[in-house]
This record gives sequence, structure tokens and C-alpha cells, in this order.
Amino acid sequence: MINVLIVDDDAMVAELNRCYVGQIEGFTCCGTASTLQQAKDLVLNSELSIDLILLDVYMQQDNGLDLLPELRNARRPIDVIVISSAADAQTIKKSLNYGVVDYLIKPFQFSRFEEALTGWQQKKTLMDNQQYYEQSDVDRLIHGSNPAAVDTKKLPKGLTQQTLRTLCQWIDAHPTMEFSTDELASSVNISRVSCRKYLIWLAQMNILFTSIHYGVTGRPVYRYRLQADHYSLLKQYCQ
Repeated sequence: MINVLIVDDDAMVAELNRCYVGQIEGFTCCGTASTLQQAKDLVLNSELSIDLILLDVYMQQDNGLDLLPELRNARRPIDVIVISSAADAQTIKKSLNYGVVDYLIKPFQFSRFEEALTGWQQKKTLMDNQQYYEQSDVDRLIHGSNPAAVDTKKLPKGLTQQTLRTLCQWIDAHPTMEFSTDELASSVNISRVSCRKYLIWLAQMNILFTSIHYGVTGRPVYRYRLQADHYSLLKQYCQ
């Protein structure tokens, strides 16, 4: 299990990110910090096992980026994903110079959050399990996948063209409808788990827009709708 520390002074945002982490298989939130000092204590002075930090920048009187040189000086093997409303070039450049593995600008969709964590996990697995590398392995570690170069007809492992066609045909027939995973799974008669995998991928391809709703139990429900400007891409998968 990958342990994630959330550093954010906004309790609602921290709780939302904690819920997001809990939705991704293999990840768990091992703690939260609302101040930079709390974060430093947890990272540098405690026995807490931390693999990944989700770090905000604007924190009361503090700048979250001040944690990054502390990590480097302490030589702690902990990676950092910045999650912040800070979108200025100086902040992003400073973050990248200190080696953050990803940078999410608030607000963002869950699919982008999930992509950040699972993409980091794939790189970590590659680094942990290989002694020597091919050039293609190094390219994946440094550059990742280029969305502009992705073959949109090539599906991730576990997804099939036939099932994708069925889902896309249903979405095509309801272009203005917002729907949940359960609603779509029931309509096309496939399992909820399988349906969710396809919806996550369609969201990553920017074919679907994702929004979050909270019911009476407080559990988040993810709802999807077609992005009109990507309708032509959806049509490709209906054939």
C-alpha cells in the first residue's frame, strides 16, 4: 500500500483529496497536515512511513514549497505532487526545479488527479523493479506519455473495443444527459467495476467531463457528461 500525506490548510480541500486518494486502488492517506510545521514534523521527525506528499502552496502565512528543500536536505525518498491554485510561472518553475513529479492546478477533475497518482505509481514500480534500463524505459521515466502522440484507437490493457463501442453508442444516444457509473452500467448491462474503468479512460481522453456530487451519506458520486467539443472523437468509438 502506498502511503500518502496530504498537506493543505483548507480542511474541506484536504478531506476531498483524502476521499480522492481512497478511491484509487493501492493508495491510502496516512496523515494530513494543515501547517508547514506540522508537515515538517511528520516528514522529518516522526516514524510515519510516507511515500508521496500532496502539497499545497498557499498555506496561511507559509509557502508549501519551503518543504521541498527540507526534503532534499534530509535525503528523504519521498516524492511530491503539488496541488494548488498557484498558476504563476515562478511558482511552477520553482516546483519543477525541486523535482516535483506532477503539478495540478485547482480546480481539477478527479480523472486528472487519478492520472497523476497512477502515473507516478507506474514510474515508481519501474524504478523499483529494474536494475538496468533500455532507452525506452528511460524515455518513459523522463517524458511519460505524450497525449498528442497517443494512438486513440489503442486501448489500455483490460478494455475491449466491443464494450467501448457499446458504451459510446449509449452516450451518443444521450448526448446531453449527465449520468453516474451505476446508471450507465445498468443501462448497458455490464458490471459497475468494468464500467468505471471505461469511464475513467474516456475522461482521460477528454471525451467526458467529470463532476462530483455528495449524497446524504457524504459519499462522493461521480457523474459524467459528454464534452460537446469532443463529440467527433466519441463517434469514432461508436463504429
